[in-house]
Amino acid sequence: DKGPDSSSERQGIEFWIGLWPANQGPLLGCSQQECGPLPGNATKAAPSRGDISIIKMKGDAAYSTVGSRQKQEGKLWDSMKTTGFILGTSLLLFAAFRNSVTWHLQKFWGASGDFWQAQWEKVLHLLGENEWAIFLLGTALVPTLVYWCFNGLLMVADVTGKPHFITRYRIQLGKNDPVDPAKLRQAVHTVLLNQVFISLPMMMLMRPIMKWRGQPCSEELPTFHWFLLELSIFILVEEILFYYSHRLVHHPLLYKRIHKQHHEWTAPVGVVSLYAHPVEHMFSNMLPVLVGPIILGSHVAAIMVWLCLAILATSVSHCGYHLPFLPSPEFHDFHHLKFNQCYGVLGVLDRLHGTDTLFKQTKAYERHVILLSLTPLTESMPDSPKKAK
Repeated sequence: DKGPDSSSERQGIEFWIGLWPANQGPLLGCSQQECGPLPGNATKAAPSRGDISIIKMKGDAAYSTVGSRQKQEGKLWDSMKTTGFILGTSLLLFAAFRNSVTWHLQKFWGASGDFWQAQWEKVLHLLGENEWAIFLLGTALVPTLVYWCFNGLLMVADVTGKPHFITRYRIQLGKNDPVDPAKLRQAVHTVLLNQVFISLPMMMLMRPIMKWRGQPCSEELPTFHWFLLELSIFILVEEILFYYSHRLVHHPLLYKRIHKQHHEWTAPVGVVSLYAHPVEHMFSNMLPVLVGPIILGSHVAAIMVWLCLAILATSVSHCGYHLPFLPSPEFHDFHHLKFNQCYGVLGVLDRLHGTDTLFKQTKAYERHVILLSLTPLTESMPDSPKKAK
């Protein structure tokens, strides 16, 4: 064989020869005169061509490992840069969106010459600044009217099956279609008793407590940002207290005597949200929504808005219809269906305690979203044929 034709080939051979141990045999047909001196003035004997092939394979494998490691490190770095870019962009967009929404809502809350402040002052003047009347108006009368107006509409749909644009969104198909009138009357009767003999006295007792905490009926309304902070705390307190009080009444000793009444409705309707044993209504329905305002010493206007939101939320959760553009009731509807799943309001503590594992395996979990179209989810996400049968 002839020596290398070019400097690159020569360097390649020198590299492989340099890797060869000194105690190996000579490289056949390639002497130092033909191939040049060994690198580093080495005195090693040259390997044979068969042996140098083995060395080359090992070197290729080494280079392959190093290259693979470098490629993985490059991919990891690219992933980190991409993740940082996405998170950074998302945070900027969120901050901009939050500031924009906050600005618009704040403008709605108090712009145009403090519109809401002026309306509040009119209410105070109309009631002669009677704090008892003002407090009970905001904490008892207005939330009760909101409850019955919303659930009155739902009861018409429950009893008559009309209008179709409501009943077509029924979650548990074939249930309460129509609802049993006698059973509904019993629920309405119980709710009225709870409101008159439990809710109203609790609000009357709450008034001196709030008076001790501050000035709930003061002339000045809270700022919009302070109300948002209060609202977030109200929601957190309600989630904690309702979850654990709800789980408590599911204890066998309490379930049969107290909570079983509420679960007579395995397919709930809106009015059932307050259909409960008096003890449960006091400790599980009322206290979770009242503790937050008591802790913060909130203004009666903030309490009124919060109670109305809480009443609408629980009515939607029990209504039995997954209506467009409203919060999903699938979570609590599944609780009434299975009893031992989905105890909370938001589902945060259910995820923490693992009391939503069965729910996550069902079609109801897939439907647990805000419906943004007019097509019922039972049609766009139908049950499997086996379950339908």
